[in-house]
Amino acid sequence: MDQNMINLLIALMALLVSFYCFYLVNDFRKKAKQSGDKDSFSSRPLQLQAYERLVMLSERISIPNLVSRANQPGLGCRDMQLLLIESIKQEFEYNASQQIYVSPVAWEAVTNLKEQNMLIINQVGASLPPEASGTDLNKRLLEFVMTQKKGALHTIVLEALNFEAKKLMR
Repeated sequence: MDQNMINLLIALMALLVSFYCFYLVNDFRKKAKQSGDKDSFSSRPLQLQAYERLVMLSERISIPNLVSRANQPGLGCRDMQLLLIESIKQEFEYNASQQIYVSPVAWEAVTNLKEQNMLIINQVGASLPPEASGTDLNKRLLEFVMTQKKGALHTIVLEALNFEAKKLMR
């Protein structure tokens, strides 16, 4: 066989493979249209999962839950303060990737909750004497949360996350 014949066979094979690929793609598109799917991929499950994770994050960094979970008898006030702040930061960093799947408003609400809780912990910690215990800090934090008149921010954030998640489920 000469070189021209080999080139012709290669071109013919390439043409046949192209037609076959074109047929497969068209067949796939027809089947997808017949099944009623616009796309074969939906991000809705990922979005709902992200809202679930942010609800869990909000619950875990709420001051009452945080104090209950991180309480370590024998720690001083400053050590407990650092432990609580570090717990919030770790929880937040662990879930930071969820911002991709939720609305900017939802993510901002969770971020504000994190910032507010850290601010409360630092302010209450600063108001206590240096020799105060971690138990004193935890008690003061819980008292502060119980005396909030407008309601806890974490409750408001949870309501917003639930509202947005329910909009996705419609």
